[in-house]
Amino acid sequence: MLNQTFADRLIGAFDQALRTVIPNTTQAERPLPTAQTESALNVSDARHVAGLMRVNHSGEVAAQGLYNGQALTAKLPHVREAMQQAAREEQDHLAWCETRLNELDSHTSLLNPLWYAMSFGMGAVAGLAGDKYSLGFVAETERQVGIHLDEHLQALPDNDARTRAILQQMHKDELHHREQAITAGAQELPESVKAAMGVISKVMTKSSYFV
Repeated sequence: MLNQTFADRLIGAFDQALRTVIPNTTQAERPLPTAQTESALNVSDARHVAGLMRVNHSGEVAAQGLYNGQALTAKLPHVREAMQQAAREEQDHLAWCETRLNELDSHTSLLNPLWYAMSFGMGAVAGLAGDKYSLGFVAETERQVGIHLDEHLQALPDNDARTRAILQQMHKDELHHREQAITAGAQELPESVKAAMGVISKVMTKSSYFV
C-alpha cells in the first residue's frame, strides 16, 4: 500500500466513495451490538428513532469522506495508513446504522452523496494543509460526533435498548479515534474552523433527519 501512486489512491478513493453512498454495500467486521432485552416501539417512536439513525448514518458517511480525502493527500505514509485504518474501523458504524434503519423499515438519507463529497473535499484540503492539521480535523470531528451521540442517547425512547447499544459502542469508538489523533500530534484547529464545521454538522443533522 505504501508504494501506491497518486492515481492508484484516486481510483481507490472513488471505489470507496461508491461503496459508502450506495445502500447495502458496506459489511461490518464486528457483530451488531445488541442488548439483552428488546421491546417493540410504537409507530411514533420508531419514526423518531429512524430519523436519529439516519442522521448518525449520514455522519458516518461524512466521516468516510473526511478520512478518505485526508488519506488521498496526506504527506506522510504512516498518517495516510492511519486515516485509511480509521475509515475501515468506522465502516462498522456505517453498516450498523444501516442495519438498524432496515429493521425500522426506513431508509438512508438521499443527501448522502452530497455529505460525502463535501467531507471528502474538506479532508483533501486538510491533508494538503499538513498532517498535524489533518489529525486536528479528525480530533475535532470525533469531538463533535461524540456530542451528537450523547444527545441522541438522551433522545432515545427508554425501551429502545437495541439502538442504545449501537450508539454506545459507536461513542466508545469515536472517543478512541479522537485520542489516537491527539496522541499522534493533532494540531488544535482555529475557532473559526471549528465553528464552520459545527454549522455544516447542524445543517446535515436537520436535513438528514427528514430526507
